[in-house]
Amino acid sequence: MAALSVPEPGLSDVLAARRIVDRYLRRTPLLNPAALGQFLGADVYVKCENMQPIGAFKVRGGLNLGHHLTPEERAGGLVTASSGNHGQSIAYAARTFGVRATIYAPEGANEFKLASMRRLGADVVLFGKDFDDARTRAEEDAVAKKARFVSSGDEPLLIAGVGTATLEVLEEVPDLDYLFVPVGGGSGASGAAIVAKGINPRVKVIGVQAAGAPAVYESWKARRPVSLGRPATFADGLATRVPFELPLRIMIRLLDDMLTVGEDELREAVVLYVEHAHQIAEGAGAAPLAGARRLAAAIKGKKVGLILSGGNLTLEMLRSILAAK
Repeated sequence: MAALSVPEPGLSDVLAARRIVDRYLRRTPLLNPAALGQFLGADVYVKCENMQPIGAFKVRGGLNLGHHLTPEERAGGLVTASSGNHGQSIAYAARTFGVRATIYAPEGANEFKLASMRRLGADVVLFGKDFDDARTRAEEDAVAKKARFVSSGDEPLLIAGVGTATLEVLEEVPDLDYLFVPVGGGSGASGAAIVAKGINPRVKVIGVQAAGAPAVYESWKARRPVSLGRPATFADGLATRVPFELPLRIMIRLLDDMLTVGEDELREAVVLYVEHAHQIAEGAGAAPLAGARRLAAAIKGKKVGLILSGGNLTLEMLRSILAAK
């Protein structure tokens, strides 16, 4: 895979990002729910990033990036594309640092997340049928405006920022055996792998992607970028059809395994979080639990970390999932 011109972040970058993130955010809880552990037959630790101000882990990356903006970038503003949580992160950071933000989102995007972006002061533009349509249009707009385009994947500052969540996990449970992380664009999974392998190489880091949006999974297996058709998953945080080069390169090197889970498995994991941990997880946030359940035999009796990356599930979707139980 050809190297990008942007540098690959390392553990030292995550440690530096933690000093910035800690200025603005309280650490989220790491729960050890007995009922969930009994269900999985393992010692389970859940990192509750659904308790962040925007309801998702992405805010860590946005704040790290916002801190590093040059005066020229602050003046020109930010443009990005997002199906939800990344957009909220950039909107939150833009408000924090007094910067304009324009966010392109696909038509039919999660209304809960769109409303949050607008409340935070961002200009939201709906364009295209999926994230990758919106991303292409956002890149064009950034060039026209001479604004700073923020890639949700190929951005070292974002990867370092979101890696701080795993840093907090391992500070509390340094002898973790497994860490399950969701895979959408891959920034969270690559950040988690950088930290886990840098601190305790014995930790097995497992990425989990939706079977209805398997572009990164297929790319990871092929060891090269593979673009697929439009995603078919309710988990908007996992719905990408074109992999990002930088996270993919990191994941190819550092992830121990990656697997895909079906829509029913994601919905069942949402219910499991409600029943056994009293937590609300969106589809992407539930993916690690679905993956751990798939690998129940392998993780039996082990210390297992689950990154509950976000809880921005619409009330309508939550009702639908619970009604089908």
